[in-house]
Amino acid sequence: MSWDPRSLPSQAGRTIVVTGGSTGIGYWASEQLAGAGARVVIAARHAPKAAEAIRSIRDRVPGADVVHVPFDLASLDVIRETAAALADLGGVDVLVNNAGLVFPSTRRSTTKDGLELEVGGNFVGHFALTALVFPVLRDRVVGLGSLSTKMVRLEPDDLMSEKKYRPFRAYAFSKHTVHGFAFELDRRLRAAGDARKSLLAHPGYAVNELSEKRPDVITESKGWQRLGGYLSAPVGQGKDHGAWPVVRAAIDPDAESGEFYGPRDLLGMRGEPVVQAPVTSSASAEFGVHLWTLAEEWSGLRFEI
Repeated sequence: MSWDPRSLPSQAGRTIVVTGGSTGIGYWASEQLAGAGARVVIAARHAPKAAEAIRSIRDRVPGADVVHVPFDLASLDVIRETAAALADLGGVDVLVNNAGLVFPSTRRSTTKDGLELEVGGNFVGHFALTALVFPVLRDRVVGLGSLSTKMVRLEPDDLMSEKKYRPFRAYAFSKHTVHGFAFELDRRLRAAGDARKSLLAHPGYAVNELSEKRPDVITESKGWQRLGGYLSAPVGQGKDHGAWPVVRAAIDPDAESGEFYGPRDLLGMRGEPVVQAPVTSSASAEFGVHLWTLAEEWSGLRFEI
C-alpha cells in the first residue's frame, strides 16, 4: 500500500477545516492533520469544548496552528456566519464535512429552519456550508459517509421522514444524502472542467474505548457502552484509526475526485484506508440530480459550479 496513515505528507501552508472537530472522529482527524503541519480550523458549536480540543492538540503537537470558528449544523443563519469567518481567514484548502448528529431522537424533530433534524443537519447544513465556502475553496471537499447506507434502503420520496419516522432510518437517510451530494458534486465538477475534488470517507466501526486516551476531550461512556466498546475489539477499532480514511481523503495527493475511502478489513469495519464501492442507489446520477434540487430548495441557496 502506498499510503501510510502513520506517516502523512507535509501539509505546511494548507488550511483545513474540520466541522465537529472538537470530539470523536473529527477530533482525531484534527489532531492528525495538525501533526502533518496543516493549519486546522475546528468548526464547532461549543466554544469551551473546542478550546479543550485545541489545548489537547497543542499538548501533543507543539506549535500546532489550530483555531476555532463557531458552527451549528442545525442553523442556516449560523452557517452563513461560519462561511464568512472562513473567508476572513483567507480561504480554505480542504473542507471536511465531519460533524453529525449520530444519535437521532426517538421522535421526529426539526432544525431551527424547520427541516427534519438528521437530514436537515447532517446533509443540508453541510450542503449550505459547502455552497457558501465554495468561492474560497482551493482543493477539495470531504463528506463523512456511513455503513448505515447498506442497512437501510433509500426512499427518495421521503427523505425528510414526513410519511414515516424511525430514528435509525432517519440517520441512514442523512448518510444516503451525504453520499448522494458527494458524488453529484464530483459529477458537476468534472462536467465544468473544475480541478477541485469531492470525496467521501467512512470510519468503519470506530469506538472511543479502543482509541488512545484523550481525557480532556473524550468523555467517559456509560458502563454498558464501555463494555460494548471493549467487546467490539475483534471487529472494531478506535476512533483514532477511524479518522484514517477521512484524513486520507482530505490530503492524499493521488486521491481522485469521486473516490470513497473506508477501512480495508472485515467488510469495511476496521483497518487501513482504501478505496471502496458505495451503495448504488445513493451514488446514482438520477438521485444526485433529484437531491441537488431539493437541497437548494431546503437551504434557500443556489449552488452553481
